[in-house]
Amino acid sequence: MKATTRKFDSIQQEAYLAIWRTYDRLRAIEEALFSEWNISAQQYNVLRLLQSVSPQKIPTLSLTKRLVSRAPDITRMLDRLELNGWIVRERSAEDRRTVLVGITEEGIELLSQLRKPLEQCHQMQVGHMSEVELKSLCNLLNLVREPHETEDGFWK
Repeated sequence: MKATTRKFDSIQQEAYLAIWRTYDRLRAIEEALFSEWNISAQQYNVLRLLQSVSPQKIPTLSLTKRLVSRAPDITRMLDRLELNGWIVRERSAEDRRTVLVGITEEGIELLSQLRKPLEQCHQMQVGHMSEVELKSLCNLLNLVREPHETEDGFWK
């Protein structure tokens, strides 16, 4: 059997495609877990962020800036979370245009139930790597991402 030789237009293209392929492989493992709980990775991210500020509620715009990935339809995602009883939304008393979002006890309970399965998921995804390798990977990915983050962004 003849070995396939991969051809790339540049080292930048090869690096980008390696990141994309890695994301695809790791996301498939995560999606399998989250589909069992009828939640998406992005919805989980919202709940985790809300839990981190609980019992406070935060403006939708502030929440959007902290997400791991862009959410073009945050309103629809929040609708689903609210329908499941995992979040609450209310208008700000100071500025009625601002919608504040908070996590419910049911949302906190869901996160509690997901804690162990998600640890196992992450172990399956990157558990074969040492702590030194993982820290190095995080540093390299931060370096890749740095010029593309907004100055006021949570990830900067």
